[in-house]
Amino acid sequence: MRDTVWQQRIRRAEKLAAAHSFATEILGFYVHVARFQEDLYRRNPERAAEFGRFLQLVEEHGPERVALVAQRLSPAPPQTRTSLLETIWSGAEPSTPEEFLAFAYLQPFAEFSRGAAGLHLENYSTAICPWCNRKPAAGVLRQQGDGGQRNLLCGFCLTEWPFRRVICPGCGEEVPAKIPVYTAAEMPHIRVECCDSCHGYIKSIDLTKNGLADPLVDELASIPLNLWAQERGYRKFHPNLLGM
Repeated sequence: MRDTVWQQRIRRAEKLAAAHSFATEILGFYVHVARFQEDLYRRNPERAAEFGRFLQLVEEHGPERVALVAQRLSPAPPQTRTSLLETIWSGAEPSTPEEFLAFAYLQPFAEFSRGAAGLHLENYSTAICPWCNRKPAAGVLRQQGDGGQRNLLCGFCLTEWPFRRVICPGCGEEVPAKIPVYTAAEMPHIRVECCDSCHGYIKSIDLTKNGLADPLVDELASIPLNLWAQERGYRKFHPNLLGM
């Protein structure tokens, strides 16, 4: 029996956590989240039904700052938690720690719904997710002919769609000198694609350099690249699943 995509993500997270000490805590937490998400994806219960159980998982296994947020949210009235989930599901961009917990919890529901929607992406070329209208959380470079095709990846429903390489997905800047790309020796398959016009950045996972990488997991693991970009005045176009 073939592994599910969730099991593949978990295995990749465990491998990266063992190889990179700076990512051990966050990827260890992600493994617990991914197992929970796979169960939700399989069962597809009512969206609000398991949120309390998810908060308990975060309290037990999350980094301290995240666990404290879950601890504060757990005793909230059911209508408060339901309202939070509905806000994020309706398309609001998460900005508070509570909203990012809702975002992570709802992600498998979004992935399930997108998979059932039968999207047609022919000739779609904008920088906004065609299913949930969110900004991309990462880029993906896949082999195409003698080069690489850049796709954008939604961090919520995980829709992936083609997008031109030499253009900023934040503001549309096309001058190569204004959209520099940086890499680090520790993770040479991850590109930090910056824009000196809007001062935004996105990380792209280059599968032509590492075919074993998982875009969602490897993006989570590359924490030092976030810090590097932010120290130089760039801001991420859209946070990832865990709010980074």
